[in-house]
Amino acid sequence: MTLNRKPPAKISLVLADVDGTLVTHDKVLTERAQAAVHTLHDRGIRFAITSGRPPKGMAMLFDALQLETPVAGFNGGQYVKTDLSIIEEHTIPADVARKAAKLILDLGLDCWVYAGEDWCVRDATAPHVAREQWTVKFPPVVVDDLDARLDNAVKIVGVSDDLDLVARAEQQMHEAVGDGASATRSQPYYLDVTHPNANKGDVVGYLTKLYGIAPHEIATLGDMPNDTLMFRKGGFAVAMGQSSKEVQDEADFVSSSSEEEGFANGIDKILSLGG
Repeated sequence: MTLNRKPPAKISLVLADVDGTLVTHDKVLTERAQAAVHTLHDRGIRFAITSGRPPKGMAMLFDALQLETPVAGFNGGQYVKTDLSIIEEHTIPADVARKAAKLILDLGLDCWVYAGEDWCVRDATAPHVAREQWTVKFPPVVVDDLDARLDNAVKIVGVSDDLDLVARAEQQMHEAVGDGASATRSQPYYLDVTHPNANKGDVVGYLTKLYGIAPHEIATLGDMPNDTLMFRKGGFAVAMGQSSKEVQDEADFVSSSSEEEGFANGIDKILSLGG
């Protein structure tokens, strides 16, 4: 693919999405992906991950990747060390959280709320709950009423297998909450609502300040619309091959799919820039 921007002369840090990027559809961290991260370490390039997952839902990756950077869970709503101690947290303003949850339910989507260490759902048998539990390796808390959890919500998720409805919900959420929250699709069936400063673009900003590096020295890899926020803030963006056209159009390079070592091939491309 023709590059949209001049490739940076130096890459100091690589920031990757997790699901559909770093790991496969079946949540497998391949040997090549793991080796690619170790190569970055050997070259003196920092490696960081960000995801809509809660931080403890990524803990199984920490040792394999030899992570030393902060982990940005909830799309940047919570930054933790690899011992899961919280460095920084951004909760959604309570009035905005209630408005967002009401809109999700009024539109006919299921609603999940992440607050504190809990993942709260109304029905453990609802679509995607079992799959999400398998992914993050901990169960949800089933509650009759989500309202009490909205005072300290880090993330609210609208869930539906009607993908057009999820896309419409994203647009209506932007109109309803304005600058009061960030609303993006982390999967075609998930609409993530977080604090306005909790998005993957702001994760790039957080890392530039933490390490004193320029944004153009950060390479990013992702596959979903919410990943384009970090594509725009960093210096070199890699989209996975299964990404939609809207995501690929925001990238500087389109790799193979996550099922065909797209992450490792993307790292090879980044290293070819000179590191």
